[in-house]
Amino acid sequence: MELFDLRIVVDRIEGRSVCGLKVGDYFEVTNSAELRIPEGKHFCMYAIQAAMPLLPAKQRQMPAADWLEIDSFVACPDPDERLIMRIERTAKVKLKSSDLT
Repeated sequence: MELFDLRIVVDRIEGRSVCGLKVGDYFEVTNSAELRIPEGKHFCMYAIQAAMPLLPAKQRQMPAADWLEIDSFVACPDPDERLIMRIERTAKVKLKSSDLT
């Protein structure tokens, strides 16, 4: 099977940065389920939790008209922060489903 590796990037902060993230900070999901944060950095677990439900779908090629193929933004749940993240596909990797389940 083929899945996309993903990078979830802080696109903008429309409020105040409560958790200390800055525009451009990111985490990655690689090889189906490996979460990576750059060394010496952090990422708010609540922001990760907000993006998490969308990631399995964004790892897959969806029909061109599907909203998940078109829309790549997700918001952190903190209303004071209004942190907006962008989900980017970084690479397509070939994996064997028997190795993952």
